[in-house]
Amino acid sequence: MSLWRNITVGNLGEIITGYTPPTKNAEYFGDVYPFITPTDITIYSRTVQTERFLSQEGYEYNKNRLLPPNAVCVTCIASIGKICMTTVPSVTNQQINSIVVNQNKYDPYFVYYLLITKTDVIQSVANSATTPIVNKSTFASINVCVPPLPEQTQIANFLDRKTEQIDELIRIKERQIELLQEQRTALINQAVTKGLDPHVEMKPSGLEWIGEIPKDWIITRLKYISNIPVTYGLNIESDKYTVEGIRLIRITDIGEGGSLQQKGVYLPEDDVPQEQMLNNYDLLLSRSGATVGKSYLHLKKGKYTSAGYLVRFNFGSYYTSKFIYYVTLSHFYRNWLEQQIIISTIQNVNGEKYSNFQLPIPQPQEQKQITNFLDSITEQIDGLISTEHRKIELLKEYRQSLISEAVTGKIDVRNEV
Repeated sequence: MSLWRNITVGNLGEIITGYTPPTKNAEYFGDVYPFITPTDITIYSRTVQTERFLSQEGYEYNKNRLLPPNAVCVTCIASIGKICMTTVPSVTNQQINSIVVNQNKYDPYFVYYLLITKTDVIQSVANSATTPIVNKSTFASINVCVPPLPEQTQIANFLDRKTEQIDELIRIKERQIELLQEQRTALINQAVTKGLDPHVEMKPSGLEWIGEIPKDWIITRLKYISNIPVTYGLNIESDKYTVEGIRLIRITDIGEGGSLQQKGVYLPEDDVPQEQMLNNYDLLLSRSGATVGKSYLHLKKGKYTSAGYLVRFNFGSYYTSKFIYYVTLSHFYRNWLEQQIIISTIQNVNGEKYSNFQLPIPQPQEQKQITNFLDSITEQIDGLISTEHRKIELLKEYRQSLISEAVTGKIDVRNEV
């Protein structure tokens, strides 16, 4: 550690802030130079795949900002602290400060790992504007400590090997989660379209996206079994939100598994008509945007209402409501959605289409049996998924800790093979 030196980020090389050519000029965009933006950069990936490229004309617009391969790019506006490296000559937008590393003194890959450990520092020096910004001079003034160049390269090589091993373990865990989720959906789809008895006599459903159903089941539409006509939630401005009163359920409050986020927003009671209050067993379905089809079954006590982009139904009993909720997690529901989506500026499945959604329904006793089975089996699968998620988090924490200890000299990697 005696040969390590304290310097600033600006000493590591030339810092270049990106730019965006006028977007109205289509000639500036083409297929020559990758155009890196913060949304292109993903955590735990050093390389980057860009959505857009600049043309030669776009490069000429500000050609002094072309980055060579192995430049280290750091987001310094809004989503601060995301880091990647270039692999080919590239350009970034103005939200990114990049270091063209002086390779006579510093190893670019070491610099990449070093800046990963400085994410908290980079975020902490951002100004307090509505959109946080770390300008070029502030970025350049951040203090770092570096060893001699040969040791930098040894550290970078060590971390390349170790992080690749960790990342492969993470990929395996993520694939296991995907397989468990696929198994969960397949089990739900089988249960809500075929029942639990593999030997039951079947009959044609008359719906191509379902196929055969048990002979005692019926095909019906949501509007025929709902206790209320199709109902939309409240369209209300965010300046009406309060910290107490009636909880407003928005699309963003609903998790992928149909859970409701603990924290939320509220409305004054005077702003919510009685007919807009949620009741037990209300089923909410998202009608627009990327979340179209997302579902939530309301089983909570207290005062709740729903936002405008949610369609509301009510089926009277727990088991019927829960059965239909499981239907909304099935393959055949998703297949139906794909056929119904209206493509305009956003995806949309309105209340009328949901009202006419056709689905198979068993008798109440069988609904109960299927619901109890799915409650049990999905709880088991969700537990396994939760365990895998926790393992991934531990691996990510270990990855970050290993990088930090290596680039700060807390572990000696010079003798590592």
